[in-house]
Amino acid sequence: MIDESALLESKSLRDSVLERTDVLDRVKALSLLPDGMHVTTAMVAAYFEVAETVINNLLSRHRQELESNGLRVLRGSDLREFQELNLSSSPAAYPQRRSSLALWPRRAVLNVAMLLRDSEVARQVRVYLLDMEYLARTQPVENPVPADHQALDDRIDQRITHILGKTVVPMFNALIETSGEHRQELIALRAGVQRIERRLHQHHARLKRLEGIRDDRPAVGVMAAMDAMNGRTFERHIAKLLIRDGCTNVVVQGGHGDRGVDIIGLTADGRRLVVQCKRFAPYLNITSPDVQKFIGSAKVLYSADVALYVATCPFTPEALSIAAEAGITAVHRGALEDWSAGEPLKVLE
Repeated sequence: MIDESALLESKSLRDSVLERTDVLDRVKALSLLPDGMHVTTAMVAAYFEVAETVINNLLSRHRQELESNGLRVLRGSDLREFQELNLSSSPAAYPQRRSSLALWPRRAVLNVAMLLRDSEVARQVRVYLLDMEYLARTQPVENPVPADHQALDDRIDQRITHILGKTVVPMFNALIETSGEHRQELIALRAGVQRIERRLHQHHARLKRLEGIRDDRPAVGVMAAMDAMNGRTFERHIAKLLIRDGCTNVVVQGGHGDRGVDIIGLTADGRRLVVQCKRFAPYLNITSPDVQKFIGSAKVLYSADVALYVATCPFTPEALSIAAEAGITAVHRGALEDWSAGEPLKVLE
């Protein structure tokens, strides 16, 4: 599997995944300016939880690459026009008396995630990005559309995108310039049209990726597949792993009335087993109160010999310490990936 740090070093690898801007919102919500398309440098810094100077330094070092992915700096009349149309209703979004304004589209923000070393959010974007790419490249496409129909769909998508970008949006721009009373409503409508146009572009790009055949990806995007599951499906997946590793009498009981335990069963050598399953976003953490609650259920209510706390995210250091002291096996995101890929859990042996 390609390590996420490879994106920091390889521009060609970065270029190959730049269409996956949807990953940004899967890791953390990205707030946009009122135009629905851009963010400022300060907003980029807030998303990645770093100082604004860090983003400015990154811009200085990689300006050409970032500009090729849509970054632009407004000055003079262009800046005044943009501020009038997009920032007048929210003056706190950016200081009005600046001589320049850097505008970052989502593609350029994703580019930053693949260049920024000292940000945990950026690292999570890279990990999630590669996981999703593995899954997209390797999962079969069910009920493929015949070639002639696909070509027609492509032409329709391109035609709609052309109409939206070349006709409808300019029409809104003209109306906004001449309208007073309904200015804000028109701006909101234009932003909605631009979002539709952007989603059509993303949809078309995803179809192209799924249709392509590549041999340089692992067989399964393990964590991407689990991140796409709902809670119940995730519990059944963990139950299958337990059965694979020799456990018996495995019962999935997650839901209302489960008393803090999602799966019960017996290990291969007959020890009483209980499991808590948490399918959280990879940027979240299992905290010490989460573990303490499970300890009560596992040890007091179920008298478990083996207790697993399985999560698709990391554990805080304090949570790991409490789990170890109480005899709880913390199966964090990395261990879960190894387990799903075939490596058995030592505590079950």
